[in-house]
Amino acid sequence: MKKYDVVILTKKEFFEPENPDWYVKQAINEDNFVKKALEKKGLKVARTYWDNPDFDFSETKITLLRTVWDYFHRFKEFSAWLKKTQTKTKIINPPELIFENIDKHYLAGLEKKGINIPKTYFIDKGDKRTLKQLHKDFNLNESVLKPVISGAGRHTYKLTADNLNEHEEIYKKLISEEDMMLQEFQHNIYEKGELAFMFFEGKFSHAVLKKGKKGDFRVQDDFGGTVHTYDPSPEEIRFAEKVIASVNPLPVYGRVDVITDNNGKPAIGELELIEPELWFRFYPPAADMLAGAVIKKIN
Repeated sequence: MKKYDVVILTKKEFFEPENPDWYVKQAINEDNFVKKALEKKGLKVARTYWDNPDFDFSETKITLLRTVWDYFHRFKEFSAWLKKTQTKTKIINPPELIFENIDKHYLAGLEKKGINIPKTYFIDKGDKRTLKQLHKDFNLNESVLKPVISGAGRHTYKLTADNLNEHEEIYKKLISEEDMMLQEFQHNIYEKGELAFMFFEGKFSHAVLKKGKKGDFRVQDDFGGTVHTYDPSPEEIRFAEKVIASVNPLPVYGRVDVITDNNGKPAIGELELIEPELWFRFYPPAADMLAGAVIKKIN
């Protein structure tokens, strides 16, 4: 007999903190929306952190990844945990989707399916070229550099001809340790921001607009970005639906981030299937949609 129907996963710093700041409170609040929605359906629900050594994951039917927002800093540990834990419980989203979505090479797969992405160039670990040489090889004037496994703006830099030299040292260190990527900088991010579309079992629920602080291309609230309610057009929804429909198997939950590219067309920014913020506080019925999707996976 399983002790829990569902366990909601966070990171250790978000689990019962003594003096949480606004950011931690926000993460806990988002998890609580999900917890209450699941409990309304009569499920036994727990919340813990993914690397809790005292929690037995064989005691729960479903393990739901939510605010595990340190996995990209601890990728090797997280991967080992995921491989071990999937033998004890059903993980949502399923591990095959998580492992694929962890690495931003998935963008190349989306492009092959006819989905518009910014010009993107992947650089293998150990590549000896400098940033200056790469920009010459790829004919880039302005770009964004980031690791292929990343989140929350980790080692994300806007590069121009004027600042390449000052980033060469950090880039040399990074490329010696992991694969990296360069994307052509998309100028509309400043004025138009980035749209995020939330989906549950492939069904659209709501959208938000993320905008960076003045002069910053990074829209995450970690860097002073702001989030706003947003009423998308049917055309915008259709683009996001095309993205989520391209995923196999269809994810229980997912977030499609969309930007306007330099040609004025919608393009995929990110497809988030691991631990995306889903802004239940802006649209609480979405938590019920997620709970309904999860309960189907219990049996």
